[in-house]
Amino acid sequence: MMSVLILRSKSLEDTLRIGRIIGERALPGMVIALVGDLGSGKTSLTQGIAAGLEVPDEYYVTSPSFTLVNEYPGRLPLYHFDVYRLAGPADLDDLGYDDYVSGAGLTAVEWAEKIMDRLPEDVVIVRMKSLSDEERAIELSSRSEESFELLKKALEEGGFA
Repeated sequence: MMSVLILRSKSLEDTLRIGRIIGERALPGMVIALVGDLGSGKTSLTQGIAAGLEVPDEYYVTSPSFTLVNEYPGRLPLYHFDVYRLAGPADLDDLGYDDYVSGAGLTAVEWAEKIMDRLPEDVVIVRMKSLSDEERAIELSSRSEESFELLKKALEEGGFA
């Protein structure tokens, strides 16, 4: 059974705060799969996650569109993938993807719909949709109750849900 939580972000600040809450509660090995159209807020959410992971301010979190993966130090390392330009599964192998997702950090994957078959069982899937220039619908789902319940509780405590 898959659990689902639907949130509404009314602003960039809300999206960053949702990400920060996720980052603050993240556990080693957590994988966040980000799904959504261009401009739906995937990178902004990841910037919030980085803040929650205490990535130092001198590291500006941008989408790794051309490098495919960026690493940032923090309370837990942040491994930020953008698989939009992925040619195929061999590219993931060349990047050492399996080592990242089984590592001690948090892995955030933009355009994760392209690699759903390579995501771990306990992935938290975040579907983002633009409702207007400012508003976003954000749906969290997971096949793993543990990661999902942890984030759901934190987001509820943070005033979302």
